[in-house]
Amino acid sequence: MPLPVSAPATKIETVIGPNAHFRGDVQTDGGMRIDGIFEGNIDVTGNLVIGEAAKVIAEITANNISISGAVKGNIAANRVEILETGRVWGDLVINSLLLNEGAYLRGQTTMHGDIEPPLIEPPKTKASPQPARPQPNRVSSPADDAPASAAIVDMEPKEALKEAE
Repeated sequence: MPLPVSAPATKIETVIGPNAHFRGDVQTDGGMRIDGIFEGNIDVTGNLVIGEAAKVIAEITANNISISGAVKGNIAANRVEILETGRVWGDLVINSLLLNEGAYLRGQTTMHGDIEPPLIEPPKTKASPQPARPQPNRVSSPADDAPASAAIVDMEPKEALKEAE
């Protein structure tokens, strides 16, 4: 049976071990795992795994990234998962983001896509009649039911004359 021409993108082909300190640029069509210290640029067509003890200072481009260690630098990826021990200081340009409880992210996140936010419009109000103005409560007294002439009797003479006119 012939061997496949290229390995699947999910297979890890490049490993920076826990005792390694790498400075430079890496470009690979396969997957990559970092458990040591890395400084530079990373361009991975496949998946990138950053282990718990890893310290990475890099501009990173990869398909999917799983981060358990520390990363300082900007990331462009399809999917980024920051696990509970993962720490990221940098901006993300992604399609999907998963932050586990305890994960740390400091930077801006921009998601790809043509999704437009819904238009936010003020609520439409119906033209409804205004409620009647409340009238002050009046307590009815026997004098209110009496004829106007009775009110004149209770007034001073000068006021009664003015009222009668």
